[in-house]
Amino acid sequence: MKILIRNVLLNGETTDIYINEGKIEAIGSSLTRDADKVINGEGKVAVPSFINGHTHAAMTLFRGYADDMPLRRWLEEKIWVLEAKLTEEDVYWGAKLACLEMIKNGITVFNDMYWHWEATAKAAFEMGLRAYISAVFIDMFDRKRAEEQIELNLHLYDLSKKYSPNVVFTLGPHAIYSVSEFSLLWVSEFSRKNGVFVHMHVAETEDEVKFAKERYGTSVVDFLDSLGLISERFVGCHGCWLTEEECEILGRKGAKIVHMPVSNMKLAVGKVVPHLLFSKYGISYCLGTDGCASNNHLDMIETMKFASLLAKFATGDPTVLPAYEVFQLATKKAAFCFHLGEWEIKVGSTVDIILLDLKRPEFVPNFDLYSDIVYAANGSCVDTVICMGNVLMEDRKVPNEEEIMENARRIARSLVDRDR
Repeated sequence: MKILIRNVLLNGETTDIYINEGKIEAIGSSLTRDADKVINGEGKVAVPSFINGHTHAAMTLFRGYADDMPLRRWLEEKIWVLEAKLTEEDVYWGAKLACLEMIKNGITVFNDMYWHWEATAKAAFEMGLRAYISAVFIDMFDRKRAEEQIELNLHLYDLSKKYSPNVVFTLGPHAIYSVSEFSLLWVSEFSRKNGVFVHMHVAETEDEVKFAKERYGTSVVDFLDSLGLISERFVGCHGCWLTEEECEILGRKGAKIVHMPVSNMKLAVGKVVPHLLFSKYGISYCLGTDGCASNNHLDMIETMKFASLLAKFATGDPTVLPAYEVFQLATKKAAFCFHLGEWEIKVGSTVDIILLDLKRPEFVPNFDLYSDIVYAANGSCVDTVICMGNVLMEDRKVPNEEEIMENARRIARSLVDRDR
């Protein structure tokens, strides 16, 4: 598809942007190009789309179901009980609702870990998003279950080609307390041989840190590093309890971390990610929403604001993680984490583009665009979304959104009542 965006604000100047099959071919005033789609950009600003570094998409079905509970009770009494009932259709509609919500909030790329891998892949493919998807790899230290998980992931790796180029297969060992050393060694070797990302919860809670010490006699990251897992392909999520020694290893090996400020505060995990250590050891990191059961909203603008304010509060320094820097964590730096190339709106780039509506009160008087985006706005300011050269939303309208919401609502209600 050939798309021409007319009279849009870009880097402080009004211009046109011409996109051909997902690649920006021209930027300039009064462009004369053939286009299948012309978008009026007047009163809007073009920025790179947002990247959601960690989520469990289909958990939109659990939004508001089990709030304000301690983490362990929340998991054992509510979440795991419902997840045991999930079907392929449940996950498909839950993931499709998540895709709709992410499009509405300007997210075109998400990194997911959940059950029924193909249901999420199908939802992302149909909605036109880019997705890095892993199946939840859990064996609970049972060898038979480990071998079944390995066979499943080999099958999914081959199946993923069906959903290319939108979907990228990743490995998703859940955490060190739910995956055996035998399986983690297999994950490490498969990742190395095939260049596949490893997507894993890391140092999220104090209990996880204690588990590593008691079972393996070391820290979470040191144990994973001993298995060859810590590399430029490793995407560790949360990291609230990381030590300086662990940050040194992560930085030296080129591993990535995803920070989830909203869910970490909501579930009271006990610590804040060590931003200053990330800077000290050159750790590349980005932001994620986590799932809707522990965040309730897939809004990266909201996540940016929480990340910035939490960093300032935790360090006692109001200059830490300023607006433009945190915006980069949700865009360009996130793209680096997932090997997406230069996530900038410039000629030759394949970046996804969103248009923000500047005619909203949040953008008045508009002294600083990035300050307004991070501290004043929210996802409802996103007017238009273009992903991989396709228009997914214009004037805040997404095709079939009513059908998606109705089916997700029906599925969620039936899931709670099922087998009671």
